[in-house]
Amino acid sequence: MSDGIVNAPTSVGFALLAAIALGVCAWRARAELDERTVPLAGLVAAFIFAVQMVNFPILPGVSGHLLGGALAAILVGPYTGALCVAIVLIVQSLLFADGGVTALGTNITNMAVIGVAAGYSTAVLLYSVLRRRRSDVSTASLGVVSFIAAVVGTICAAMGFVIEYAIGGASSTSLGAVAAYMFGTHALIGVGEGIITALTVVAVARARPDLVYLLRTNRVVEGATA
Repeated sequence: MSDGIVNAPTSVGFALLAAIALGVCAWRARAELDERTVPLAGLVAAFIFAVQMVNFPILPGVSGHLLGGALAAILVGPYTGALCVAIVLIVQSLLFADGGVTALGTNITNMAVIGVAAGYSTAVLLYSVLRRRRSDVSTASLGVVSFIAAVVGTICAAMGFVIEYAIGGASSTSLGAVAAYMFGTHALIGVGEGIITALTVVAVARARPDLVYLLRTNRVVEGATA
């Protein structure tokens, strides 16, 4: 989102919400990070930064691109993942003018908070279902879970924008049109994000399953050579 898509009170309100959420993430991320995961978190942030630089217009002042929230959460944890995405958004906004400064709070809320939370919650839920049916979960199944989690996270992040627009949209475009267009375009974006997320997570899981946060915390025995 660029500046001026939502009014000032909405921007300020979501900036405060984003600041509180990031404060909680910074506090909780200490339990996720260790000497193995700190370098991986840096690589994840760099990868997300690279893929987010490729974007395309959706609505006036609004662009679409891959988000990376589910990918970050699955690999390094939801709190660290949210921080990775937020750092990318801050750098893009302040140094590359990609996303408005006044819209930074809404962008962080949508992509770093909602997108990460929805993606990771979906991944955990799907894993719980798989573990009830099978004692071992293969990397192929991990790829499917990662794909679905990325699609859900992307769509939920887009719906976060719709909620913000409903609260304080500064444009004359109808809420129904915005919601339909955002859902449709981000469903397509979600497919691309799901493929990239699945391939990346599976590659890491096959090489170093001990580095995948979802696998370590859910104590899933993976078929690393499957």
